[in-house]
Amino acid sequence: MTNRLQLQARLAEKAALRYTPAGLAAQDVVLEHQSLQSEAGGEHLVALRLKAVAFGPLAERLARTDLGSGLRCEGFLASPRRGHGVVLHIQTFEPQ
Repeated sequence: MTNRLQLQARLAEKAALRYTPAGLAAQDVVLEHQSLQSEAGGEHLVALRLKAVAFGPLAERLARTDLGSGLRCEGFLASPRRGHGVVLHIQTFEPQ
């Protein structure tokens, strides 16, 4: 089964860089996206906020990224530990 998401967004929030019990860097962020999408013959303004997380060297790189920066992220969706909503697990990102 495929679980792949590609999203252009703005880095809206970021928590302090943390480390897992295994010593792996983890960066929790909130991404904001806004775009015009075609659906059912019309165009709709889509705006959303999405929780996301990155691990390892990617987390350290994301921690150094300025708030408000545009990003092109790719990764997969998963349920958070507490089970409410979804979280994007960022596997790659590039500045936009």
